[in-house]
Amino acid sequence: MSFYSDRLDGLPWVPTWAPPWAVSLGLTGVAILVALAAHQILVLVIRRGLAGRDAFWPALAVRARRPTRWVFIVAALSAAASVAPLTPGQAAGAKHLLVVLFILLIGWIVLTSLDIGAALYLRRFRVDIEDNLLARKHLTQVRILRRASAVVVGLFTVALALMTVPGVRQWGVSLLAAGGAASLIVGLALQPLLTNLIAGIQIAVTQPIRIDDAVIVEKEWGNIEEINATYVVVRLWDWRRMVLPLSYFIQTPFQNWTRESAALIGTVMIYVDHSAPIDVLRAKLEDIVRASSLWDGKVVNLAVTDITAQVLEVRCLVSARNAPTAFDLRCEVREKMMAFIAQELPLALARQRLALADPA
Repeated sequence: MSFYSDRLDGLPWVPTWAPPWAVSLGLTGVAILVALAAHQILVLVIRRGLAGRDAFWPALAVRARRPTRWVFIVAALSAAASVAPLTPGQAAGAKHLLVVLFILLIGWIVLTSLDIGAALYLRRFRVDIEDNLLARKHLTQVRILRRASAVVVGLFTVALALMTVPGVRQWGVSLLAAGGAASLIVGLALQPLLTNLIAGIQIAVTQPIRIDDAVIVEKEWGNIEEINATYVVVRLWDWRRMVLPLSYFIQTPFQNWTRESAALIGTVMIYVDHSAPIDVLRAKLEDIVRASSLWDGKVVNLAVTDITAQVLEVRCLVSARNAPTAFDLRCEVREKMMAFIAQELPLALARQRLALADPA
């Protein structure tokens, strides 16, 4: 009991006759209560001091309230472990555990700060408007960089925590020094992850794709729904989801219909007889698109693009605000043009000609 008596010499208010576990438990409870009280007082002071300041710091004070509370508790427990009647091994183990928790809590606070900064930055942009190209550009950049930063912070935090364990640290040093097959296996295992992380940074900087871009990938049309740290989710036109690695959009050619602008020109091909009045068809096309709410008022054109032995190939060009609207406008033009030809110009419908040889 002399060891425990020596540990309690600096705590005259603790009875020396109390069992060591009871004293340690009591010190732990007191440390937690003091930490919670100190944290609550600090939160109130910070809230009053940050009133009217930039939105980031008040939001950080609210969102980081839980991890900072645990930081206070860890610090108080570390102080309690220094004076508690514990054996040297127990004290060292408790302090080591508290150091690991402190490192993890710091990583938690950094991730919270990243979330708040990203959310406040994106408040300045609206995606729910017609011309949202700039908003989608910044949304894509922030989301990709946020996820990449989260991965880096997570790996760095876990690495720091593991470095506090002597056995793991020595194993890691010996593994790096030895190299050989083990390091080769680790490198090959991490290659897809690192490739996609680097591709994510390239996409955030160069932006070949953005959130809600209309793309054609693997012969399928859809919109970019999610851009994660290692993969992209494409929402196809029939609501299916196609999941592709980030490196796909760096290494594979694909079509992006909204790279610079959401407006598109749609094409409608019509096949008519050689005797069809092209001027009448051109005038009808203009009447159809001018009466449609889907047309953006920019492009309308009709031209004969090819002549075969049986038909004329007529191309109708119409423009719209975005890809879905262009598709609907193409369908409307196709339906109304064919209905007009069938009702008003039946002789202009494509037909086969047969010639009978003269018996003479």
